[in-house]
Amino acid sequence: MSKRKRLLIIGDIVGILAAFFIFIVPFVFMLLNSLKERREANLLRLNLPEVFAWENYGEVFRHSNYLLLTAFKNSMLITAGSVIVLIITCSMAGYVLQRRRQKITSIINSLIMIGLMIPPAILPTIFIMQDLHIYKTIFGMIMVEVALQTPFTVMLYRGFMNSVPIELEEAGYIDGCTRARLYGSIVFPLLKPVTATVIILNAVNVFNDFMNPLYFLPGAKNATVQLTLYNFMGQFQSSYNLLFADVIVITVPMLVLFIIFNKKIVEGMSAGAVKG
Repeated sequence: MSKRKRLLIIGDIVGILAAFFIFIVPFVFMLLNSLKERREANLLRLNLPEVFAWENYGEVFRHSNYLLLTAFKNSMLITAGSVIVLIITCSMAGYVLQRRRQKITSIINSLIMIGLMIPPAILPTIFIMQDLHIYKTIFGMIMVEVALQTPFTVMLYRGFMNSVPIELEEAGYIDGCTRARLYGSIVFPLLKPVTATVIILNAVNVFNDFMNPLYFLPGAKNATVQLTLYNFMGQFQSSYNLLFADVIVITVPMLVLFIIFNKKIVEGMSAGAVKG
Protein backbone atom coordinates (compact mmCIF):
# COMPACT_ATOMS: atom_id res chain seq x y z
CA MET A 1 0.00 0.00 0.00
CA SER A 2 1.38 3.40 -1.00
CA LYS A 3 2.04 6.12 1.55
CA ARG A 4 -0.53 8.43 -0.08
CA LYS A 5 -3.26 5.80 0.08
CA ARG A 6 -2.39 5.02 3.69
CA LEU A 7 -2.69 8.71 4.59
CA LEU A 8 -6.07 8.91 2.87
CA ILE A 9 -7.36 5.93 4.85
CA ILE A 10 -6.08 7.45 8.10
CA GLY A 11 -7.75 10.74 7.20
CA ASP A 12 -11.05 8.96 6.55
CA ILE A 13 -10.86 7.17 9.89
CA VAL A 14 -10.09 10.41 11.73
CA GLY A 15 -12.99 12.14 9.98
CA ILE A 16 -15.43 9.37 10.87
CA LEU A 17 -14.32 9.36 14.50
CA ALA A 18 -14.58 13.16 14.70
CA ALA A 19 -18.10 13.08 13.22
CA PHE A 20 -19.06 10.31 15.66
CA PHE A 21 -17.96 12.27 18.73
CA ILE A 22 -19.30 15.61 17.50
CA PHE A 23 -22.72 14.49 16.25
CA ILE A 24 -23.59 10.96 17.36
CA VAL A 25 -22.42 11.00 20.98
CA PRO A 26 -24.35 14.18 21.95
CA PHE A 27 -27.51 12.81 20.31
CA VAL A 28 -27.19 9.48 22.14
CA PHE A 29 -26.50 11.38 25.39
CA MET A 30 -29.73 13.38 25.01
CA LEU A 31 -31.74 10.33 23.98
CA LEU A 32 -30.64 8.26 26.97
CA ASN A 33 -31.21 11.08 29.46
CA SER A 34 -34.64 11.80 27.99
CA LEU A 35 -35.65 8.27 28.99
CA LYS A 36 -34.51 8.58 32.61
CA GLU A 37 -36.37 9.71 35.69
CA ARG A 38 -35.73 13.24 36.89
CA ARG A 39 -33.25 12.37 39.65
CA GLU A 40 -31.17 10.11 37.42
CA ALA A 41 -31.24 12.50 34.43
CA ASN A 42 -30.00 15.40 36.53
CA LEU A 43 -26.72 13.53 37.03
CA LEU A 44 -26.03 14.07 33.29
CA ARG A 45 -24.30 10.75 32.75
CA LEU A 46 -23.91 8.77 29.54
CA ASN A 47 -25.34 5.43 30.65
CA LEU A 48 -28.46 3.36 30.16
CA PRO A 49 -31.43 4.35 32.34
CA GLU A 50 -32.32 2.20 35.34
CA VAL A 51 -35.94 2.32 34.14
CA PHE A 52 -36.97 3.52 30.67
CA ALA A 53 -39.35 6.41 31.38
CA TRP A 54 -41.22 6.66 28.07
CA GLU A 55 -43.89 8.76 29.79
CA ASN A 56 -41.49 11.72 29.63
CA TYR A 57 -42.44 12.21 25.98
CA GLY A 58 -46.15 12.12 26.81
CA GLU A 59 -45.61 14.75 29.50
CA VAL A 60 -43.73 16.96 27.04
CA PHE A 61 -46.64 16.82 24.60
CA ARG A 62 -49.26 17.46 27.32
CA HIS A 63 -47.39 20.43 28.80
CA SER A 64 -49.23 23.79 28.63
CA ASN A 65 -52.34 22.32 27.03
CA TYR A 66 -50.46 20.56 24.21
CA LEU A 67 -48.40 23.64 23.33
CA LEU A 68 -45.90 21.47 21.44
CA LEU A 69 -48.59 20.40 18.93
CA THR A 70 -49.50 24.06 18.34
CA ALA A 71 -45.80 24.83 17.89
CA PHE A 72 -45.41 22.03 15.35
CA LYS A 73 -48.40 23.35 13.40
CA ASN A 74 -46.98 26.89 13.35
CA SER A 75 -43.51 25.70 12.37
CA MET A 76 -44.87 23.52 9.58
CA LEU A 77 -46.97 26.40 8.20
CA ILE A 78 -44.02 28.81 8.28
CA THR A 79 -41.66 26.25 6.77
CA ALA A 80 -44.02 25.15 3.98
CA GLY A 81 -45.07 28.72 3.13
CA SER A 82 -41.49 29.99 3.07
CA VAL A 83 -40.20 27.13 0.90
CA ILE A 84 -43.04 27.47 -1.64
CA VAL A 85 -42.53 31.24 -2.00
CA LEU A 86 -38.75 30.80 -2.26
CA ILE A 87 -39.05 28.16 -5.00
CA ILE A 88 -41.40 30.28 -7.11
CA THR A 89 -39.70 33.66 -6.75
CA CYS A 90 -36.04 32.63 -6.58
CA SER A 91 -36.21 30.19 -9.49
CA MET A 92 -37.64 32.98 -11.66
CA ALA A 93 -35.06 35.46 -10.41
CA GLY A 94 -32.19 33.04 -10.98
CA TYR A 95 -33.45 32.32 -14.51
CA VAL A 96 -33.65 36.00 -15.46
CA LEU A 97 -30.33 36.92 -13.86
CA GLN A 98 -28.56 34.09 -15.67
CA ARG A 99 -30.11 34.52 -19.10
CA ARG A 100 -30.11 38.31 -19.44
CA ARG A 101 -26.73 39.92 -20.06
CA GLN A 102 -27.52 43.52 -19.19
CA LYS A 103 -25.93 46.02 -16.86
CA ILE A 104 -29.08 46.30 -14.74
CA THR A 105 -29.11 42.55 -14.08
CA SER A 106 -25.50 42.70 -12.88
CA ILE A 107 -26.44 45.48 -10.46
CA ILE A 108 -29.49 43.56 -9.20
CA ASN A 109 -27.43 40.40 -8.77
CA SER A 110 -24.84 42.33 -6.74
CA LEU A 111 -27.56 43.78 -4.51
CA ILE A 112 -29.01 40.33 -3.90
CA MET A 113 -25.62 38.88 -3.05
CA ILE A 114 -24.98 41.71 -0.58
CA GLY A 115 -27.91 40.25 1.34
CA LEU A 116 -25.67 37.32 2.27
CA MET A 117 -23.47 39.66 4.30
CA ILE A 118 -25.94 42.12 5.84
CA PRO A 119 -27.52 40.94 9.13
CA PRO A 120 -31.26 41.57 9.69
CA ALA A 121 -32.17 44.83 11.43
CA ILE A 122 -34.57 43.87 14.22
CA LEU A 123 -36.27 47.13 15.25
CA PRO A 124 -36.71 48.66 11.75
CA THR A 125 -38.18 45.37 10.55
CA ILE A 126 -40.64 45.30 13.47
CA PHE A 127 -41.69 48.90 12.73
CA ILE A 128 -42.30 48.08 9.06
CA MET A 129 -44.26 44.95 9.94
CA GLN A 130 -46.41 46.91 12.39
CA ASP A 131 -47.16 49.54 9.73
CA LEU A 132 -48.16 46.74 7.33
CA HIS A 133 -50.23 45.06 10.07
CA ILE A 134 -48.38 41.75 9.69
CA TYR A 135 -46.45 41.79 12.96
CA LYS A 136 -47.14 38.69 15.12
CA THR A 137 -48.69 36.89 12.15
CA ILE A 138 -47.70 33.70 10.36
CA PHE A 139 -47.72 35.56 7.03
CA GLY A 140 -45.33 38.19 8.38
CA MET A 141 -42.99 35.50 9.68
CA ILE A 142 -43.02 33.78 6.29
CA MET A 143 -42.06 37.06 4.60
CA VAL A 144 -39.16 37.54 7.03
CA GLU A 145 -37.86 34.02 6.37
CA VAL A 146 -38.22 34.49 2.60
CA ALA A 147 -36.25 37.74 2.74
CA LEU A 148 -33.44 36.12 4.74
CA GLN A 149 -33.15 33.01 2.56
CA THR A 150 -33.57 34.70 -0.84
CA PRO A 151 -29.90 35.61 -1.58
CA PHE A 152 -28.56 32.08 -1.09
CA THR A 153 -31.51 30.48 -2.92
CA VAL A 154 -31.16 32.81 -5.92
CA MET A 155 -27.44 32.00 -6.02
CA LEU A 156 -28.22 28.27 -6.17
CA TYR A 157 -30.77 28.63 -8.97
CA ARG A 158 -28.59 31.04 -10.93
CA GLY A 159 -25.62 28.68 -10.75
CA PHE A 160 -27.68 25.68 -11.82
CA MET A 161 -29.11 27.54 -14.83
CA ASN A 162 -25.69 27.08 -16.48
CA SER A 163 -26.57 23.40 -16.94
CA VAL A 164 -29.85 24.11 -18.78
CA PRO A 165 -29.21 24.21 -22.57
CA ILE A 166 -30.43 27.45 -24.10
CA GLU A 167 -31.24 25.50 -27.28
CA LEU A 168 -34.30 24.07 -25.52
CA GLU A 169 -35.64 27.56 -24.96
CA GLU A 170 -34.96 28.54 -28.56
CA ALA A 171 -36.90 25.48 -29.71
CA GLY A 172 -39.76 26.52 -27.44
CA TYR A 173 -39.82 30.00 -28.96
CA ILE A 174 -39.94 28.49 -32.44
CA ASP A 175 -42.93 26.34 -31.39
CA GLY A 176 -44.75 29.49 -30.25
CA CYS A 177 -44.35 29.23 -26.47
CA THR A 178 -44.96 32.37 -24.44
CA ARG A 179 -42.39 33.34 -21.82
CA ALA A 180 -44.60 32.04 -19.01
CA ARG A 181 -45.27 28.71 -20.73
CA LEU A 182 -41.62 28.38 -21.74
CA TYR A 183 -40.52 28.74 -18.15
CA GLY A 184 -43.27 26.61 -16.62
CA SER A 185 -43.21 23.77 -19.18
CA ILE A 186 -39.55 23.59 -20.22
CA VAL A 187 -37.19 25.36 -17.83
CA PHE A 188 -38.67 24.72 -14.37
CA PRO A 189 -38.98 20.90 -14.76
CA LEU A 190 -35.24 20.81 -15.52
CA LEU A 191 -34.52 22.49 -12.18
CA LYS A 192 -35.64 19.49 -10.10
CA PRO A 193 -32.18 18.65 -8.65
CA VAL A 194 -31.53 22.16 -7.35
CA THR A 195 -35.17 22.53 -6.28
CA ALA A 196 -34.75 19.44 -4.09
CA THR A 197 -31.66 21.06 -2.57
CA VAL A 198 -33.55 24.31 -1.99
CA ILE A 199 -36.42 22.48 -0.30
CA ILE A 200 -34.18 20.57 2.09
CA LEU A 201 -31.76 23.36 3.04
CA ASN A 202 -34.44 26.01 3.49
CA ALA A 203 -36.82 23.66 5.31
CA VAL A 204 -34.09 22.80 7.83
CA ASN A 205 -33.06 26.46 8.26
CA VAL A 206 -36.58 27.78 8.69
CA PHE A 207 -37.81 24.92 10.89
CA ASN A 208 -34.80 25.27 13.20
CA ASP A 209 -34.88 29.07 13.31
CA PHE A 210 -34.98 30.39 16.87
CA MET A 211 -34.06 34.07 16.88
CA ASN A 212 -36.45 35.39 14.23
CA PRO A 213 -39.68 33.89 15.66
CA LEU A 214 -38.55 35.14 19.07
CA TYR A 215 -38.48 38.73 17.75
CA PHE A 216 -41.08 38.78 15.00
CA LEU A 217 -43.64 36.20 16.19
CA PRO A 218 -44.03 36.60 19.97
CA GLY A 219 -46.95 35.19 21.93
CA ALA A 220 -47.92 31.78 23.28
CA LYS A 221 -50.33 31.01 20.44
CA ASN A 222 -47.56 31.78 17.91
CA ALA A 223 -44.97 29.50 19.50
CA THR A 224 -42.69 27.53 17.20
CA VAL A 225 -40.89 24.30 18.07
CA GLN A 226 -37.62 26.07 18.87
CA LEU A 227 -39.39 28.48 21.21
CA THR A 228 -40.83 25.55 23.16
CA LEU A 229 -37.23 24.61 23.90
CA TYR A 230 -36.73 28.12 25.27
CA ASN A 231 -39.82 27.71 27.48
CA PHE A 232 -38.66 24.31 28.72
CA MET A 233 -35.24 25.72 29.61
CA GLY A 234 -36.96 28.29 31.81
CA GLN A 235 -39.56 26.07 33.44
CA PHE A 236 -37.76 22.71 33.58
CA GLN A 237 -34.14 23.66 34.04
CA SER A 238 -33.94 21.19 36.93
CA SER A 239 -35.76 18.47 34.93
CA TYR A 240 -33.26 17.55 32.28
CA ASN A 241 -35.23 14.46 31.30
CA LEU A 242 -38.12 16.63 30.02
CA LEU A 243 -35.76 19.16 28.48
CA PHE A 244 -33.88 16.48 26.54
CA ALA A 245 -37.16 14.81 25.52
CA ASP A 246 -38.31 18.09 23.99
CA VAL A 247 -34.97 18.46 22.18
CA ILE A 248 -35.29 14.96 20.71
CA VAL A 249 -38.88 15.54 19.58
CA ILE A 250 -38.07 18.76 17.71
CA THR A 251 -34.79 17.41 16.29
CA VAL A 252 -35.94 14.10 14.83
CA PRO A 253 -38.17 15.38 11.93
CA MET A 254 -35.46 17.49 10.28
CA LEU A 255 -32.77 14.93 11.11
CA VAL A 256 -34.72 12.22 9.26
CA LEU A 257 -35.36 14.59 6.34
CA PHE A 258 -31.67 15.46 6.12
CA ILE A 259 -30.53 11.83 6.26
CA ILE A 260 -32.99 10.72 3.58
CA PHE A 261 -32.20 13.53 1.14
CA ASN A 262 -28.52 14.01 1.91
CA LYS A 263 -27.49 12.86 -1.58
CA LYS A 264 -29.96 15.27 -3.17
CA ILE A 265 -28.28 18.18 -1.40
CA VAL A 266 -24.87 17.29 -2.81
CA GLU A 267 -26.22 16.57 -6.30
CA GLY A 268 -28.17 19.82 -6.48
CA MET A 269 -25.27 21.99 -5.31
CA SER A 270 -22.69 20.35 -7.59
CA ALA A 271 -24.74 19.62 -10.74
CA GLY A 272 -24.44 23.13 -12.13
CA ALA A 273 -20.69 23.21 -11.66
CA VAL A 274 -20.19 19.75 -13.16
CA LYS A 275 -22.35 20.33 -16.23
CA GLY A 276 -21.34 23.93 -16.70
